[in-house]
Amino acid sequence: MKNNFPFSNFHFPMNSQIIKFINSKAKLVTQTHWRLATGDWKFQCGFSLIEILVVLAVFSILAIVVAQGIFVTLRGARKSETTTRVKENLAYAIAVVERQLHNASEVTPCPNTSPTRLDFKDEDGKTSYFSCQSVGPAGYVASGSATIRLTSDNVSVTACSFVCATPAPGVDSPPSVDINITAQDATTVGAEGAQVTTSTKVFLRTY
Repeated sequence: MKNNFPFSNFHFPMNSQIIKFINSKAKLVTQTHWRLATGDWKFQCGFSLIEILVVLAVFSILAIVVAQGIFVTLRGARKSETTTRVKENLAYAIAVVERQLHNASEVTPCPNTSPTRLDFKDEDGKTSYFSCQSVGPAGYVASGSATIRLTSDNVSVTACSFVCATPAPGVDSPPSVDINITAQDATTVGAEGAQVTTSTKVFLRTY
């Protein structure tokens, strides 16, 4: 059969450089195939020490900021709670004192001898009094006797006074009692502590 391809028997001449190039590529392919087949293929990747330190520093700063924000929020909520408790105690004590003095038939003596005690007679003529007991960390407002508390154990009365005053001669005004009480929460200290001061004036009956 006649050969239709005149160049089929042609041999391309290969010099030494081409042979070396082909051999090197064949060797690379062989090594790659072996590493893939045996699992001995290692990728060179990772983070430098400086990168790790930078990331740790950033996360540390974020953690500090978040922790401070939570701490401030909790401290504010705690202070608000204690302030409300102290105000409720003082409001109750003032309400009791005002009601008793409005109905009192007499405050004697007036002016009173001690600003921490106010003696009076109720509408039935019975003698009673209000007093500031143990003013300080364990202070409280008492009614009738030292055992009847008008403020709770969770509140410390740090300042307290009942001052009865009579009007000056020629002044048409009934006697009055100035009440000043300062108290704070007894269960908290520092920035969470709450101190509240309340003042009022009660005008007495003249009949």
